[in-house]
Amino acid sequence: MATDLERLALRHGIRPGAAEVVGAAAARLGTTPRMLRYRESLGLVAPGRTAGGYRIYGEHDLLAAAYAADLEERYGVPPAAVAFALRAVHEPEVGGQIAVLGRLARRQPAPARTAALDFETRKARALLRLAS
Repeated sequence: MATDLERLALRHGIRPGAAEVVGAAAARLGTTPRMLRYRESLGLVAPGRTAGGYRIYGEHDLLAAAYAADLEERYGVPPAAVAFALRAVHEPEVGGQIAVLGRLARRQPAPARTAALDFETRKARALLRLAS
């Protein structure tokens, strides 16, 4: 059974050793160069640069952009919300403050939702390890 990342790679034709400029990467992912640059500004993708300063999207960059778009669509959130969630996962202080807000708002996650969120967190961390 293929993982989510393998399915995304197949769906978008992302191959090992890929190296594409922003226009080609956007076309492959069904988005625009502007949206890819926006996701980069949010820290959701970090393409390399050529000596001339052009963005080069490798396999991991393409997967990160595709996965971010998939999360946005699946949960009905904008890229900035995904970027903030990623920050909350990686910065304990931010995550702790969000937990305080949850308690203040009297929002306790249901056990099933907690398991689903833990699973999504593990997937996001795996993606980040691939992108590193």
